[in-house]
Amino acid sequence: MKRRDFAAALASAVLGVPRLAEAQTRVPRIVFLWFGSADSAGDTLRGFKAGLREFGYEEGRNLIVDYRYADGSEARLVELAAAAVATRPDLISAFGRATYAVATLTRTIPIVSLSGDPVGLGLAASLSHPGGNVTGMTVQVGHELVGKWLELLVEVLPRARQIGMLRVLSPWGAAQLGMLRAAAERRADAPTIDDFPVHDATEVPSTLEAIKQAKPDALVVDNDVTLVSKAPEIGAVGLPAISGSRDFTDAGLLLSYGASIFDIVRHLASYIDHILKGAKPADLPVEQPTKFELVINQHVARAIGVSIPAAILDGADEVIE
Repeated sequence: MKRRDFAAALASAVLGVPRLAEAQTRVPRIVFLWFGSADSAGDTLRGFKAGLREFGYEEGRNLIVDYRYADGSEARLVELAAAAVATRPDLISAFGRATYAVATLTRTIPIVSLSGDPVGLGLAASLSHPGGNVTGMTVQVGHELVGKWLELLVEVLPRARQIGMLRVLSPWGAAQLGMLRAAAERRADAPTIDDFPVHDATEVPSTLEAIKQAKPDALVVDNDVTLVSKAPEIGAVGLPAISGSRDFTDAGLLLSYGASIFDIVRHLASYIDHILKGAKPADLPVEQPTKFELVINQHVARAIGVSIPAAILDGADEVIE
């Protein structure tokens, strides 16, 4: 090798060392996108952090997480989604309606999500082969789950004939209402299902006043994140109420029955780990939850004068005293 060529090769190698070291020590950055407030994230945030720890990620050391909360504002969610995409993170972890908000803005940034119906929303070609940049977990609310909500309420209140549903005006809320009414019609006692819809969290107080005036025997609450932050106010109405997320029960509702959000979101860390190590979202199947939990708030039961049957207490995964 000529002296000049050798010198050029040596210089290139030396200059390449810091670049290689920089590439090897680069800390990946991800965005956590949530529609509600930080206080409303509950088991979602706890499960997210627990999952990352289990896979060896330590925030600030080998992973940077940018937490963004829309505080229940659709306009704010759109702004945060656009800002997240603009920063070109390695991955965005989005939940519920935040998934759709960010997925409409990028087809290249990997999105690990917990959503209701990724196939129905056009975010995935199928659960087994998503085919795009969105994968994760789905918690589709089906007839069996909604039917179980009604069954539990009637077991607690055998004479319940009028049941209200507090829901968000969304495709998911409408689907849950339809399934609840279908479940009621199949019962011999056929309780009436009254609809109490809200556009957003600001309408909850006036809608709760309408519920008080209507005086239903019990209440089913749409487990949309919009309503989580209002759970204490909903519980204060004093009606036996059930939802699909234990965040509601922790905050003052009587019952919750649904998938364990903590376990679901903790499992999302496996998707994050695979993608950060080179896997493509298109090749990672969307999974459905396998663990469901019944949580009873016995403190609320005593406060509203409701006696929970022993059979239900015995079958509960957790009883909050």
